[in-house]
Amino acid sequence: MTKLLLTALAMAAVLAGPARAQPRSDPDWPCVQRKVASLSPGQFWTGPDIAAAGAWGDDNDAAVVAQKIASRRTELTEVDPLLDAYVATLPSADKGQRLTRVYAGVFEVLNGERNKVMNGITRYAQGQRRMAERIREEADTISQTKDGPSAADAREVSKEQSDIETKFAWDRRIFQERSQSLTYVCEVPQLLEQRLGEIARKIQARL
Repeated sequence: MTKLLLTALAMAAVLAGPARAQPRSDPDWPCVQRKVASLSPGQFWTGPDIAAAGAWGDDNDAAVVAQKIASRRTELTEVDPLLDAYVATLPSADKGQRLTRVYAGVFEVLNGERNKVMNGITRYAQGQRRMAERIREEADTISQTKDGPSAADAREVSKEQSDIETKFAWDRRIFQERSQSLTYVCEVPQLLEQRLGEIARKIQARL
């Protein structure tokens, strides 16, 4: 087996490795992190019943606060002052219900963002798998040309082979760059979960 083909197979193994390490996992999930397909509000919330609090989108003030603190542009250090300012405007009798609506809004925003990232990772992995297969085919074609009976007597590499080698080198570079980017992308769902959990704790501390 030639060096080119070994390289192609090794690159494919890098992509497939995390999936093989997780029994019965989604073959389109390339991350080392365990895949959690969906979240539920109760995973992060021990406060009042969310359904009984009413639709958060119908409460304009709660919706504004929820969207503001859910945004990753808002630092977690800014969340406490924003919540304190909101709580200061609430009658004591309404505080639990209104804060629950804020949490419901934060959950919906962050969970929706997380779902988009999860779907994007799946599409990313599918694209990488297709590219890995193409790289294997290109490496095999190059190897067959070089190892064939007529290759030893050839003084020049044919234009067709040169084009294949150029495409192979380009595809390999793209594959490697995307694999490196995937390391960061795979962390995003977990970072969103951590943000959601931290905000939930901050809201519950003010109930």
